[in-house]
Amino acid sequence: MSRFPTLRTTSLVSASLLLTLGATACGPSKDDAGRLHSSPTAAAALPGSLASQKLNWQPCTAPSTAQGGGAAPGRLPDGTAWECATMKAPLDYAEPTGDTLDLAMIRAKAEGGGKRTGSLVFNFGGPGASGVATLPGYAPARTLRSHYDLVSFDPRGVGDSAGVRCLSDKEIDAQRAETYDLAGTAEQSKRTAAACAKHSGKVLPHVGTESAARDMDLMRQVLGDAKLNYFGMSYGTELGGVYAHLFPRRVGRTVLDAVVDPTRTAEQESLGQAKGFQLALDNYLAQCVKTPGTCPYRSPEDGRRRIIDLLARTAEQPLPTKSGRKLTKEQAIIGIVATLYSKEAWPALSVSLADAEQGSGDNVLMLADGYLGRDDKGHYNTMQSANTAVNCADTKQRRTPEEVQAGLPEFRKASPVFGEVIATGLLGCHGWPVTGTSDTPEVSAPGAAPIVVIGNAGDPATPVAGARKMAEKLGKGVGVLLTVEGEGHGTYGVNACATKAVNGHLLDGKVPANGTVCS
Repeated sequence: MSRFPTLRTTSLVSASLLLTLGATACGPSKDDAGRLHSSPTAAAALPGSLASQKLNWQPCTAPSTAQGGGAAPGRLPDGTAWECATMKAPLDYAEPTGDTLDLAMIRAKAEGGGKRTGSLVFNFGGPGASGVATLPGYAPARTLRSHYDLVSFDPRGVGDSAGVRCLSDKEIDAQRAETYDLAGTAEQSKRTAAACAKHSGKVLPHVGTESAARDMDLMRQVLGDAKLNYFGMSYGTELGGVYAHLFPRRVGRTVLDAVVDPTRTAEQESLGQAKGFQLALDNYLAQCVKTPGTCPYRSPEDGRRRIIDLLARTAEQPLPTKSGRKLTKEQAIIGIVATLYSKEAWPALSVSLADAEQGSGDNVLMLADGYLGRDDKGHYNTMQSANTAVNCADTKQRRTPEEVQAGLPEFRKASPVFGEVIATGLLGCHGWPVTGTSDTPEVSAPGAAPIVVIGNAGDPATPVAGARKMAEKLGKGVGVLLTVEGEGHGTYGVNACATKAVNGHLLDGKVPANGTVCS
């Protein structure tokens, strides 16, 4: 089978948008096998030229292909223009006077006449989402301009920030069209890793979450803020937790929404996602059958059976599309997954599944393309390659086909629809040329200001238990837990209660009571 994308998470924003149909002075060290080590924990003092640099803000042009393409961002309702700039950061924080890379940034200045608190930095998840391309379309954030300059960026290895490139567009298309067994998937991963090393080898050891967190602290200084005010979604919650651990005294008003569990290994996280996506699919089916005019199924049981049958038929005979490309079983699963991040996408899933039942793979493949960063001209952004690079820089785990095979029964039990393909994604770091840093991220942040941590009961990608663990690991008096009894990946701008709590914290400094529940 083909490799499932090893997204730890993807943000609600990117999911909804796609549905609008140890180093040394000489460089990183190597182990006995010749693999590079990712950046070390220790970091040297930054030179003044970086900490005091002035950003040259200019009107934003259209996002690049690496960022996802599209039109240049329009002005905000009050006429404010989006501005873009690049910030220089050390390639290797252990050698900050060495090579640098340019980080792409975007901002919208605070509304005039308001009480400006400072800058509010956003990360929308992935890892691999372009903040430069995403922030202008994230309408809920506009409320926060009364107090903040809204700021986001392409993290290192993403988009226009030395975006990781591995395979060509045609090679990715060919890879997606094939079906492999586990051994073949492992070989495919090794070939991809070799291509990444060939085209982006210089940056691969330095794209981990810790380096990105250090970039945010440099960004804080360059923006002129004493503390970092931050809104992290999905993987961005892990980035925020790591920042809080490294710089607890510099934590400003911070919100983590759709929270990654910092205590889970890659295998545990993948198993949790298998359960989460199965739960979300079951919840979709329960809702779908209540609208028989648009639902292709008679009952939830009928829906589960027919979806499994459809996938089995697609495995034997991929569905045709008008483009001439084929919808394989694995691509069909990715297309279904794409619609489970947001309840608002469920009608699109009904239409797409009904069309697939009639023999057309067009709509489901379009959903999979959006999830994997392919535009209508056949070009891919850096989302998937960056995702693999960051994941493999962060985790020490390197699964073999034999280990994945042994775990398949547990994954199939967790989800008869998604389990096997998600388990296969664990081979994503097989043969990767950089060794990872740890099994799980360190997020303890004693002494930090309160951090609002939000989990949604129906979140398929980051199950609500992860929010509880993040709040616990941040530490007593730091992690403030808010849970939502709802569906989807992310709550801000979706659930009124959670949105009110977030606005109260970010705008007025009001910290909700720990353990608050929003229905």
